[in-house]
Amino acid sequence: MSPKIVELDDLSDRCEELRSAGKKIVATNGCFDLLHVGHVRYLQAARALGDLLVVGLNGDRSVHQLKGAGRPIATESDRAEILAALACVDLVTIFPEIRATKFLAAVRPAVYVKGGDYTSETLDEEERAKLKEIDAAIRLIPFETGYSTSGLIEQICKSGSDKTKRLR
Repeated sequence: MSPKIVELDDLSDRCEELRSAGKKIVATNGCFDLLHVGHVRYLQAARALGDLLVVGLNGDRSVHQLKGAGRPIATESDRAEILAALACVDLVTIFPEIRATKFLAAVRPAVYVKGGDYTSETLDEEERAKLKEIDAAIRLIPFETGYSTSGLIEQICKSGSDKTKRLR
């Protein structure tokens, strides 16, 4: 297990140490199921907004609730390890809830980043309230069109069924 992967219960203390050392913490969160180039570009852009990037990863149960049957494709521990292997990611934590409110309370970032498929108005109300309470700036990074986990899954399924038909 990577030293970049931190238990949610330990995240607050870890981030407080980093803030005390003068570090500007950027945070984001998501499912990151089947990591693709759109995710990587997004995470690199988020990291560029501060001194370090903390990624909150939705746990398996919450991904299933958010994305539906058959999801996640990769387990939370595998997804965390893949994220932690990226140079632009400094810390990863898994949180079990659908919403990132507890994650945000633990990190207390200077900047919170979401993809361009969100607007300030479409962010969860509870998450927005927590961000206002901790005085975090919200930054939206333009959405990378043409990249999505759901699209990859569809392409894989179609590719598999095409091969099956050709083999018959």
